[in-house]
Amino acid sequence: MRTTIRGALAALALLPALALGAPAASAASPSPTATASGTPAPATKAGTSFLTAVNLSPGQDADVAVSTGDYLYWAFGASEGQTPTVNLSVNLAPAADRHGPQTWTVEVFDGLRRRQACTAGTQNATGDQSATSLTLNCTLREVRTWAEPWSGDPLPGTYYVRLSVTDAPQPDLGLAATAQLHVAAKGNADNAQPEGGTLKAPLVPPVGGGASTAKAAAPVAEEEHWYTGWFSGWNSRWYWTIGGGFLAALAGVLGYHLTRHPRGHRPGHYGAVPPQGSHQHGSYSERP
Repeated sequence: MRTTIRGALAALALLPALALGAPAASAASPSPTATASGTPAPATKAGTSFLTAVNLSPGQDADVAVSTGDYLYWAFGASEGQTPTVNLSVNLAPAADRHGPQTWTVEVFDGLRRRQACTAGTQNATGDQSATSLTLNCTLREVRTWAEPWSGDPLPGTYYVRLSVTDAPQPDLGLAATAQLHVAAKGNADNAQPEGGTLKAPLVPPVGGGASTAKAAAPVAEEEHWYTGWFSGWNSRWYWTIGGGFLAALAGVLGYHLTRHPRGHRPGHYGAVPPQGSHQHGSYSERP
């Protein structure tokens, strides 16, 4: 019994030493988010929708194990003057497991989820049953400083990359594959063509995935007018409520006085009730 108690006390005494040694060991281990050269480590995940898109920092690639038939989403940032290029390499499942050709597609959307046109590259690639890999790429137009609301020109902000399978035999859906993504951008803000305007803020979605751009818009001060103070403040609604109630009551009193008829001066009309005490002769006979 004493031996058991002594063993338990010794184990409790070693707990603080183990707790202090665990952080030291984890701190000594290399960080998985950066390589020895200082560049970010490739992302190993992909989102399944715009809201869950995996953000890629500048210079970061993606190397993801995927399932044939899934929609894969990544997000990256682009500034004005840049011309982004998306390069994708898909390693297909073994030929012995496939039952026919497969067609993969890459699409790029801006922060408003508008599909952007590719000026160069192979957006759709088809590989027969013996193919081992596919290569896709898309070069966007130069990112502009501003554009009209009705145009679909690329603007500074977040861009989404979607990789999907558009055609494949039904038995091939779900087969394991791998995808490597690399985003390159040429140019910078100095190369941006003068357009005569500027964008107030980059097109970065407020919710979900979205990589911020290198150049953020400065905060804009609110414009003040002579009536600004009337609608500001927590107690302004009480003033408007009381004033509105007073005006409604005054309108009701005035309407009542304008529409009612004074007593004794009602206009005559058919079926009017005669005054009390008057008798219509000939209508009835009095009893003796």
